[in-house]
Amino acid sequence: MQTAGAAANERYFSDFPAALRYWRGKRGYSQLRLSTESNISQRHISFIESGRSQPSKELILKLGAVLDIPLRQRNVILLAAGFAPAYHERSLSDPELQSVRHALQFMLAQQSPYPALVVDRLWNLLMVNAPAAMLMRWLLGAPADQAIAQDGSLNVLRILLDPAGLRPHLANWEAVCGDMLHWIQREAMSDGPGSEATRLLENLIAFSGLPAITQTPNLDSRALPFLAMHIRKDDVALNLFTTITTLGTPHDVTVHELRVEAFFPADAATATWFMAKAAPPAVA
Repeated sequence: MQTAGAAANERYFSDFPAALRYWRGKRGYSQLRLSTESNISQRHISFIESGRSQPSKELILKLGAVLDIPLRQRNVILLAAGFAPAYHERSLSDPELQSVRHALQFMLAQQSPYPALVVDRLWNLLMVNAPAAMLMRWLLGAPADQAIAQDGSLNVLRILLDPAGLRPHLANWEAVCGDMLHWIQREAMSDGPGSEATRLLENLIAFSGLPAITQTPNLDSRALPFLAMHIRKDDVALNLFTTITTLGTPHDVTVHELRVEAFFPADAATATWFMAKAAPPAVA
């Protein structure tokens, strides 16, 4: 579980009024709209933002829900107001999240023979199905029996964008790069300066050859409905598109930040290649 001290390391608001003004502006809410949707008087919201009134913990949580603030950041604004964090942050291996892990394992298994993986908000790898592990080993030239780390120590974005990683095999790596950096740019903007997301973004854009456009946050553009990936290695051409699934109505920071990325074939040849890889060897 996240402690108050751990959460405090990510705090970048001087006080709760600054946090509320930031998130209200980020969501494009006027005080009147926030008042209408939260059923809190505009006068009271104005007093809170000016520091003339102190909010209760319940009011802060209510405003966080109305403004759709990520659970991690709701903990941050609670700290800014002098309250303890309200949402737990547990490891996916925690016994209390065993049912969640089983559900994710089921989802990954159902995706076979096509790849699927589970990452956290910074795209650290937490779970992977057999087709995804096979694809990663093949692209990286790793032994067929080499284990794929699933403890968060392997960052999918670093592998994708690194010239020594998967990037040489991505025919459309610039498009993939731009889409992936878009996710981290949004996390960095939410977390603020000095955060883990900001440091990751700085590390990613330091890779050689990245187009200048990917180094500028573009928070106004909407992400595409799906991300196309054109993989080329040796005489094999794979055309995939990906979807991202999140878990709804969570009350835990870890669960709220989980992402299930599923890969689907964009043509018959790609589907055939994965099905052949999954088929048991013929008996002589």
